[in-house]
Amino acid sequence: MSETTDEDTVQVWLVERTYSDDEQNLIILTYSTPDGTRDYRKERALTSFTDVRDTTAAVDVASTNLGTVNDPDTQEQYAAEAQRMRDKHDPNDVI
Repeated sequence: MSETTDEDTVQVWLVERTYSDDEQNLIILTYSTPDGTRDYRKERALTSFTDVRDTTAAVDVASTNLGTVNDPDTQEQYAAEAQRMRDKHDPNDVI
């Protein structure tokens, strides 16, 4: 089950960082629940080389903002990566 920080908020862990293939200079951060069944995607536009925004190992998000991961292989991958992040990092560690 997901680690819940309060009634409406769920803690999710960084499991994937993807760079956009197009010219929009986007980074897509994917966070997952520890069991890999729910995810949260965050797009970040890089506006310049001096644009520094911290990416933390985990974030707390409203449960209504979580998507469902339907593919069993992706669920397994996300669960393994979320566990690795939990084992190595505190939630507020900058990654």
